[in-house]
Amino acid sequence: FNGPGEPSNNWALWEAAGKVEPSGVAVNFWNTYEEQLDRVASMGCDAFRLSVEWARIERRSGDIDEEAVQHYRKILQACHKRHLMPLVTLHHFTHPAWLGMDFWLSSDSVERFAGWAEVAVNRFGDLCRHWITLNEINILGSASYLFGMFPPGRRMASREAAVVMDHMLAAHIKAYEVIHRLQADAMVTTNNASASIYEFDRLLMDVLVAPKYGVHKDAYPDWIEAKRAEWYAELPPPDALETVLRKIVARASMTGLGGEGGRAWRAAHEGEHPCAMDMVGIDYYDPVASHHVRWPGHRTAGGRNWLPARNLWDDVVNPEGLITYCRAAARDGLPVWIVENGLGTRVRNGRAYPRLDGWDRSRYIRENLGAMARAIEGGIPVTAYFHWTLADNYEWGSYQPRFGIFGVDRERATRVLDTDSLGGDAAQAYREMIGKLRATT
Repeated sequence: FNGPGEPSNNWALWEAAGKVEPSGVAVNFWNTYEEQLDRVASMGCDAFRLSVEWARIERRSGDIDEEAVQHYRKILQACHKRHLMPLVTLHHFTHPAWLGMDFWLSSDSVERFAGWAEVAVNRFGDLCRHWITLNEINILGSASYLFGMFPPGRRMASREAAVVMDHMLAAHIKAYEVIHRLQADAMVTTNNASASIYEFDRLLMDVLVAPKYGVHKDAYPDWIEAKRAEWYAELPPPDALETVLRKIVARASMTGLGGEGGRAWRAAHEGEHPCAMDMVGIDYYDPVASHHVRWPGHRTAGGRNWLPARNLWDDVVNPEGLITYCRAAARDGLPVWIVENGLGTRVRNGRAYPRLDGWDRSRYIRENLGAMARAIEGGIPVTAYFHWTLADNYEWGSYQPRFGIFGVDRERATRVLDTDSLGGDAAQAYREMIGKLRATT
């Protein structure tokens, strides 16, 4: 992506300006999907999550690249050949560059995205019926307009962040309606990054389920207050900083997200379906907000971090917390899908650094899948698990964070390794856990 003659997305200007590492060929899945899908099947998996990139298929407004469509169809056919159910994501932090960096602030973003969903289902619906509309609405909105991490790089623009998340949530609802109109048996959701602060996580889901409970305009503010209290009863603050952060966010304009005057509220209540999700998708890493605030200069893998925030490879690991978040996600009676769950490690200039807490990926897989099994035994309807990720990926701005079951050698060639980036056999750990879980169900 984003090179001469290549598809261009909303990160292109940042890549050209050197603000972030160029994404390039990423893990080269486009060209080596057969080999990589063989790795998926060899671990005993029966599903595979991938993205169909809007920027690759609609490189110019209204101009559909049918060759790219056919290539994606071959990838989906290769999934079925290996008995892998495809879970297709329609938007994973990127959109075509011609829509502009501030696309999600525009009034026509909702209908434009619904149009893209219609294109995708018309081209791929015979090969896929499981869909993620928009990946991590809460992360894209906050990273783009609160923390300056994603294009356009705004900081503390809370009003814009709320508008963007409202538009994206409305776009999810519109896309949900489009997909179900074209494909009655589809399974559709969006996946939040699990977060301890209500406004950054569960609020978005409560907007989607409100029509199911018959919540009307006058009752909506009180209902949201009750849902916030219910969320925090399930997730008490672990420290004083977390208590402060929750109070600050509750008083900020973020609480207007999804309000009765918002696009998402109207879309939810005007839709044909009482709930615009068929399952609840969660991405579980380190959801506790206060964990991500650190003093500048703190130790990290490979040196010191001079930012007041924790790096991905320093996320606190808490497998038991996965049970808590699955329980909270299941409270509205829908199946729970763990769409992402994985351990970050660091590779810089070809050198891999062990985590300071001693965790490795094999242990992480065993502990988190064990926690998922206990959740299921406890009656929580977890019906799907997707590990993040198959091979070390582009973590939107950098290749330093590594999450792959299989590492990628980027210094000598874009070559997928047989081990993970730390030299561990994470694939074998995953294979063993899959076998044990299947044997007990």
